[in-house]
Amino acid sequence: MFCTSAGYYRSKQGTMVKYFCCPGLLKSTWDQVCVAFWQRYPNPYSNHVLTEDIIFREVTPTNCLISRRLLTKTSRAPRWMERYLPKHMASSAYIIEDSIVDPQKRTITTLTWNISHARLMSVEERCEYRVNPENSSWTEIKREAWISSTVYGLSRAIQEFGLARFKNSVTKTMKGFEHVLAKLQGETPSRTLAETATERARETALAAKEKAKDLATHAQKKQYV
Repeated sequence: MFCTSAGYYRSKQGTMVKYFCCPGLLKSTWDQVCVAFWQRYPNPYSNHVLTEDIIFREVTPTNCLISRRLLTKTSRAPRWMERYLPKHMASSAYIIEDSIVDPQKRTITTLTWNISHARLMSVEERCEYRVNPENSSWTEIKREAWISSTVYGLSRAIQEFGLARFKNSVTKTMKGFEHVLAKLQGETPSRTLAETATERARETALAAKEKAKDLATHAQKKQYV
């Protein structure tokens, strides 16, 4: 398993970067985690996530799913930091999330970074979800984060603040993931990713068909009135 670690190092640009690495474990199969990954918002632990929009998506020749999403989150800055931010940016943040789902290697790799407040503080996170080698029914997570700031005289304080907020966010993320997984497992306890996706597609098609019937019936009634 991966070990939790944290420390500073100097980047190629000469700035100090706070590095943090921690393990995670979800007691669910990789297939279940893969389904939950796309349905993890909303959940009771993610009220700070306001919107999620797909910017780009494609399937590669090797059947990997590549996606880019834009997430909007509430992000209340501390009072001492608000003086450096415009009013409309002090309470919200925009995050880019790139992800690669590899069904052959059975991995999900994500890279997220903030595009709001980036001059004040930059937070990059890389996660890898893979089958636990000791228990194939579980999924392990390797989570890494890089936090940097170029504010002269305050960079260390900002980085420590960023790390504390990041750790709190990780706790909520894991709880939210577990909540969504529990819900999915209650609905589909033993289905694979393909089976679940197929079933959801059928449900959507049936709902559309029923709606079309209702509209046709309603239109016929109108003709006879």
